Amino acid sequence: MSLIVSRLTKPRNESLLLGHKLLLQRWSSRRLLSSCPPYFVLCNKPNGGHKILSYLPTNWYMLESDKKVPYELLEANATIGASRGWVATLNSKGVVCLQDDLNVYTSDSADPKRISLPPILPIRHCQTRIVTNVAMSSSSPLNDDCVVAVKFLGPQLSLCRPAHDTKWTNIRVQDPSFFTSHVIFSKRDQMFSLPASGANHLASWDLLKHRDNPKFTKLHFHQNLPGVLGKTNNLEPCDSWCRAEHLVESSAGEMFLVIWYRSAREDMVGLETKGFRVFRVDEEGNATYTEDIGDLCIFLSKSEPFCVPASSFPGLERNFIYYLDFHESRFIQEVGIFGLQDSTSNFSSGYTGRVPYYFPP
Repeated sequence: MSLIVSRLTKPRNESLLLGHKLLLQRWSSRRLLSSCPPYFVLCNKPNGGHKILSYLPTNWYMLESDKKVPYELLEANATIGASRGWVATLNSKGVVCLQDDLNVYTSDSADPKRISLPPILPIRHCQTRIVTNVAMSSSSPLNDDCVVAVKFLGPQLSLCRPAHDTKWTNIRVQDPSFFTSHVIFSKRDQMFSLPASGANHLASWDLLKHRDNPKFTKLHFHQNLPGVLGKTNNLEPCDSWCRAEHLVESSAGEMFLVIWYRSAREDMVGLETKGFRVFRVDEEGNATYTEDIGDLCIFLSKSEPFCVPASSFPGLERNFIYYLDFHESRFIQEVGIFGLQDSTSNFSSGYTGRVPYYFPP
C-alpha cells in the first residue's frame, strides 16, 4: 500500500498545533499500521465506482492510500455511528451491519469484514431511525464477550452480543434527561453509561444485571466552576449556547465528563464550537472541574469518544481536545483543537469530507 504524506494548509495558530516541522516524506504501510495516530477520513476521489480514501491523522499529515471502499460509507446519512474502528450502518429493515472498510489498519481491501446483527425492533412508542451513537465493549464484534450498544434519539437503548444473541435486548430509558444522551462503554465499571442532559447524574447498564433497573449515579460537583463560582479560564458560556454532555474514559480507568458548547453559525447553517469544560468523575460520582488532564488528549466526534496518551503519538498535544463536527446541510466538517488550560482553540470549517468520525489508534 503506497502512502504519501503531505502538508495541510497553514493553520491559523501554529503554536496550537505542532512543534515539529511538517516534512514531505514516505511512510511504509508497516509504519502506518504500527504507529498511526487517531485519524479521520478527509476526502475521497472517484475510482471505478469506489473511492480512494485520504486519511488525516491528528498530527496534520495527510495520508493517501489506494484502499477502495463502498461509496455509500462515505455518505453521512448512510452510517449511524462508529466505535473502535468499526462503522455501523442501519438499513430499512432495521438490520445493523458493522464494517471495517474505513479502518486504516485493515490493509486488505479485498476482504473487508461485514458483521450483520439481528434486526432492531422499536419499543412501543419509540423510533429506531434516528440514532444518537453506537458503542462497543471490545475492539471487535467477533470477540466472544463483545456487546454492541445503539442509543436512539428518545427512550430506546438496544444491546446485543453478536457472538451469542439472535435478537437485541431493548431497554426503555424512563428518564427524559437521557433521551439525547450519548452512550459509552466503561471498562472501569464494565457497563454502558449515559450522562444526563444537564450533567446531574449518570445511568449505567450491565446487559445481565441491569436490564430493567439501571444503576444511577448522582454527580457531586466540587471546586470552583468557571462562570458560576469564579472565572479560572477564558471560557464563559452564554445562555444562548447549546451544550452536549459526553463521557470518555482513559485506558487507565479515569473517567471524564466533557461538556461541549456550541452556538449558531453566522450563516445559520449548523452549530459552531465555542469551547469545552472537563470534569474528572470518580466511582462515587464526585465531579471535579479540571484544566489539566495530564498527558491525555480527548477525541470527540459522532463516534464513541476516546482519549489517548499524547506522548505515544508525536505531534499530538497533551491536555487538548480534538474535535470533529459535521454540518449535513452543506456537507462540511468543523475540525479543531481546544486547549483546556487557556481555552484557546484553532479550527477550520471548510473541509468537504462526509464521514463525521474520529477513529482510534
